[in-house]
Amino acid sequence: MNSMNDTGVVAGPASGQTSHTHRLRRLAGTGLIAALAAMVATTLAAALAQAVGVDFEVPDGGETIPLSGFAVVTGFFSVVGIVIAAALLRWSAHPAKRFGWTAVSLTAISLVPPLLAGANTATTTALLGLHLVPATVMIPTLARSLRTRTD
Repeated sequence: MNSMNDTGVVAGPASGQTSHTHRLRRLAGTGLIAALAAMVATTLAAALAQAVGVDFEVPDGGETIPLSGFAVVTGFFSVVGIVIAAALLRWSAHPAKRFGWTAVSLTAISLVPPLLAGANTATTTALLGLHLVPATVMIPTLARSLRTRTD
C-alpha cells in the first residue's frame, strides 16, 4: 500500500529494482529464444553445406565436425552472449552500445580459428559463414533487448 510521507512524495516499491528485474527477465527469455533460433539456423546451414559437398574435416586428427557439434557450440556461445548482455544491462550506462561493440569484436575474433585450422577452402569458407549465421541472429536481438531511451 502506498502512503504519503513528509515531502508529499508517494512511497511505494522501489520501481527501479522492479524495472531492472523485469528487463533482465525479458532479456533472458528473448535471448534463450534467439539462441534456439541461432542453433537451428546454424545447424540447417551446416546441413546445407554438407549437402553441397563440404566435408567439415579438420586436419588435426582428421575428425569431421558433426552437425550436432554446430548446435552445441552455437548454443554455448549464445548463452555466453546472453550473460555478457545481462552483465552490461546491470553495470553499463549504455548497455546496447557496449554490447554491440563487444559482440562484433568477439565475432571478428571468432573468425580467426577457421583460417588457422588448415582445412580445405570449402570447409574454411563454410566455417567462416557459419560463425556469421548465429551472430546475425543473436547480436541484433540482444542489442534490441538492451536498448533504452538514452541509447
